[in-house]
Amino acid sequence: MKKVGKTTAILLLSALLLSACSNGGSSGNTAAEATVQPAASAAQAAPEPSAQAAASPEASSAPEAEPSAAPAAAGAAGAASSSAPQPAGDNSAVSGEQPVGGTPAAEVPLLYHMNKNYDIVPNAEGTNKKVVLLTFDDGPKEADMINSLIDTLDKHHAKAIFFVNGYRVKEHPELLKLIKDRGGIIGNHSWDHIVLKDKPYAEVKKQIEDVQKIVKEVTGEAPHFFRPPHGAGGDVGKKIAAENGLLYMTWSVGSLDWEMKEKDTNKTAKLITNVTDQLHSGSNILMHELPWTVEALDTLLTTLEGKGYSFADPRSIELKMR
Repeated sequence: MKKVGKTTAILLLSALLLSACSNGGSSGNTAAEATVQPAASAAQAAPEPSAQAAASPEASSAPEAEPSAAPAAAGAAGAASSSAPQPAGDNSAVSGEQPVGGTPAAEVPLLYHMNKNYDIVPNAEGTNKKVVLLTFDDGPKEADMINSLIDTLDKHHAKAIFFVNGYRVKEHPELLKLIKDRGGIIGNHSWDHIVLKDKPYAEVKKQIEDVQKIVKEVTGEAPHFFRPPHGAGGDVGKKIAAENGLLYMTWSVGSLDWEMKEKDTNKTAKLITNVTDQLHSGSNILMHELPWTVEALDTLLTTLEGKGYSFADPRSIELKMR
């Protein structure tokens, strides 16, 4: 009996040891599975970005989203983070707000072209034809006038071409930069504001290309539009403009602001009458950086709007006449 009892005790002890080892291994496997499972679940639950979102211009231009709060670290933490308020971010890309200076040129569709009368003409049926092009020559002169003109343009959601002379840009490059920074479109009006039509090729080339060069140096972009001084560029001026990728134009409606004097009365009324007497769809309106033009501009644009006209964005005009 003693021997049997001893043997039984050994067997019982062995059984207990085997049981303990078996339970310990099982607990270890369970813990390992518990560690892996939440991560696998989170990976499965995370939606893949749709093809449409990946291809969307808005999606590609918007700032990247912050990664979602760690792959649902153990369920409860994930639930807590999803209910917490999200930090406010920059919504300008989503809301469609544009940077100072207006819509980038690449985003402006080409809706119009210029005909041989220098009018603005729609490219396709259905495009608004009752538009005018606003232009200002002989600058840049003074910051106050430039700011006042652009303040009024902004008020009416309008863009204009500022045709500049090279010698003025050389004297005051900061004024050219002001026009550019405030969203004005810069045009080439020759270096010295001389009559070009009877000048030799080399001289006309220098008058035009020196302006291209200095404007690019100051603003980073050369002009796309050329207007010869006094409307007299001649065949040579047209040829050199084309060689530089410039759209050559004079105008089809003159404000006659250049004929007015400081001592004249009723300049605002005269300027508006001069424009409206010639007004037609696609009018290419010539004005200048002059104090009385600055004073008249708001009333002029209000008058044009009252007649059903809107303002063509120069960047929407093709750079080839047809």
